[in-house]
Amino acid sequence: MTTPNLPDDSQAARIASLEEHAAHQAKMIDELSDQLADQWRVVEQLRTKLDRLTERFLVLEEGSLDAPAITRPPHY
Repeated sequence: MTTPNLPDDSQAARIASLEEHAAHQAKMIDELSDQLADQWRVVEQLRTKLDRLTERFLVLEEGSLDAPAITRPPHY
């Protein structure tokens, strides 16, 4: 589609500007995608650590001694 009011040089400059803008956006999308992938890896690592810590806590809690019964001290 050509615009009849614009000279050829202006149209070429406009197309070049649009192509540059599209290339810049594509680069930004790639960078954001990489950052998202990195953050997802960190989230997965943290989730794994949390699961291990939760499991460890539950094992320690199960293995802990019950509180001793409340009795009168021997000096009464």
